[in-house]
Amino acid sequence: MQRLRAHLRDRTRLVEIRVEVGDVAYCITCPAAADALIDEQEFARDERLPYWANLWPSAIALARSISMRNLADFRAIELGCGVGLPSMVALTRGARVTSTDHYDAALDSALYNARVNLGREPETRLLDWHAPQMSGFGHFDLVLAADVLYEARNIPALAALIPTLLAPGGEVVIADPRRNDAPVFLERMRESGFDSATEECFVVSEGQEVKVMVHRLWRRS
Repeated sequence: MQRLRAHLRDRTRLVEIRVEVGDVAYCITCPAAADALIDEQEFARDERLPYWANLWPSAIALARSISMRNLADFRAIELGCGVGLPSMVALTRGARVTSTDHYDAALDSALYNARVNLGREPETRLLDWHAPQMSGFGHFDLVLAADVLYEARNIPALAALIPTLLAPGGEVVIADPRRNDAPVFLERMRESGFDSATEECFVVSEGQEVKVMVHRLWRRS
C-alpha cells in the first residue's frame, strides 16, 4: 500500500470497488480520480495517460470470460494490467501469471490487489508495446488484454507484439468495448494467420450497461 500511495503523491485518494466474478467477490483498490494522475511531462514525452487507474468494464468482462476455465499449468500474460483484475482471476484458476503495464504504479496496484485478495502475487514486468524489451519473457499459453485498442497507433504495435508472446497452441483473449479500431486489429491478426471468434458480454458500470466484445484468437492450423 505504501508504494501505491507513493505513486499517487497525494493527488487523489484510494477507493475500494467490489466486483463479482463468477462466485467470487474481489475487492479492488484503485485511485478515485484517474485524471488527477495525469503527468504533463510524461504526456509530452510519449502521450502517456494513466488509463491504468480505472477499473474498466472490459477488464470485468475479460475476468468473467476466463473465470470458469481450468488454467492449471498455463503460462498467462496480461497486457496493460492496470489494477489487475484479470490477472487475479487467472491466478485463481491456476495459471502462472505475468502482469505487464507501461506504468510502475499499475504494477504496484496489481501486486497489492492480488496480495489482499489472494494472498499471492503475479510476476510483474514493465512493457511498452511500442518499444518492447522482450528479453526473458518467453512464450505464453494465454495472452490477455482488456480495452487496449483505444488508439489507432496501438493496432500495429499489438498486432506485431502478440504473436511473439504466444506459445504454439496458445490463445489470445481480448475484451473490447467496440472501439472504432477493433475491426482493423482483427483484420491485421487474420492477415498474419489467426482465426477468431467473438462473444458479447454486458457489464454494469456506474449504473449503465456496457456491451463488451470478447474476442478469442488462435493461430490458424
